[in-house]
Amino acid sequence: MSSIITGDAQLQRRTFLRGAGTALALPLLEAMLPTGELMGRAFAAAPRSGPPRRMAFFYVPNGIHMPDWTPSAVGRLPARLPPVMAPIQKFRSELLILSGLTQDKARANGDGPGDHARAAAAFLTGSQPFKTGGKDIRAGVSADQLAAEHVGKETPFPSLEIGTENGRQTGSCDSGYSCAYSNNISWKTESMPMAKETDPRQLFDRLFPNVAGKQSDTELKYRASLLDFVLDDARNLERKLGRTDKRKLDEYLTAVREIEERVARDAKERKSRQIPREATAMARRLADGSPRDLGERIRLLGDILVLAFQADLTRIATFMFANEGSNRSYREVDVPEGHHDLSHHGNKADKQQKVQKINLYHMQQFAAILHRLASVKEGSRSLLDYSMIVYGSGISDGNRHNHDELPILIAGKGGGTVKTGRHVRHPRNTPLNNLYLSMLERIGVRAEALGDSTGRLPELS
Repeated sequence: MSSIITGDAQLQRRTFLRGAGTALALPLLEAMLPTGELMGRAFAAAPRSGPPRRMAFFYVPNGIHMPDWTPSAVGRLPARLPPVMAPIQKFRSELLILSGLTQDKARANGDGPGDHARAAAAFLTGSQPFKTGGKDIRAGVSADQLAAEHVGKETPFPSLEIGTENGRQTGSCDSGYSCAYSNNISWKTESMPMAKETDPRQLFDRLFPNVAGKQSDTELKYRASLLDFVLDDARNLERKLGRTDKRKLDEYLTAVREIEERVARDAKERKSRQIPREATAMARRLADGSPRDLGERIRLLGDILVLAFQADLTRIATFMFANEGSNRSYREVDVPEGHHDLSHHGNKADKQQKVQKINLYHMQQFAAILHRLASVKEGSRSLLDYSMIVYGSGISDGNRHNHDELPILIAGKGGGTVKTGRHVRHPRNTPLNNLYLSMLERIGVRAEALGDSTGRLPELS
């Protein structure tokens, strides 16, 4: 039975396509806007007058080869970006590169070794993690979760936490620090990290439940696409839409179908490579989070995230490309050595070149996600235009383990509130959390402090 709710001439924002136990959220359509209101009009001044603003935080471990990251001059970005940013060259006008930001609470501050654990735990919290390998973990509320607390009630999912490596949540992983610190950047409370979803199929099923398309056994095998069950609703809705909305609906449903098929292929491949129960613990750890094609895994998870933003299922997300201190090898780019080992390069050129390859590989995957965000139109703008996407690390140079001069950039204009196409240098030791306060304000969250923040960054706009 069709359950489309159209009101009068205006389609309700929370409209779902339904059928046989399946519900599919829709993207923002022009028919959902008040009569006469154009998408994006006056949105820079009023977040609720148009498409919502989104925030996402992408984290890469072990620092960056900084000579390949930092532009040579401040001000307008050069025609050619630094080498590690080559994959995002086409988004030059959408980027704001921020130098001089520091995460002081990732420093030892009397706690001794453990820079990797502190780097991840402090990245979004600005709080010194309590040094323990036990259950008494303590960090702080992260920027994404503060945002989720305020704006998450407007979406089915307050936030999404995504990653490629599961990692333990207990035990010691870094010089006496709990594994929970190295493996999470999102913290709901000072003692509750938000575990990541690393399986594309589980993430997709969570966002787009397809009860009718699953068996009742524990394996939950697909019998049919969820679109097959909402087809009648989709056809009924299409007859009531204008040309632009029809095209947008078709593009959205096509994207859902395509990602659903990729998820199924990924699940099939993962099952074919399952480690037997009798395998050693070491074999299991090596298999965990090490898909045959990491790039495809990142892009698939990223595309699911874009769908979630597009359908307004969530507006807040974090994405760890790998856990902090990860020693994964990158044979995809002919780097068989472990990333963490290479990051301690001792200024040896051959090791630095391999770190450069890893940095470039990560940026290539990020570029693919930005391309998808930019391809989704919301009125005359794109999903990227209404987003603030942070990319960076809690460590600058992996060899030095320093937490100042962090590699941080923002992609997207935040609905016209972020002035991009620039490189801005801040005074030495400017808290990274000052950036987050500024971002929170732009999505309607007024916070006076977050972690070790000292104020907002006036240079964003």
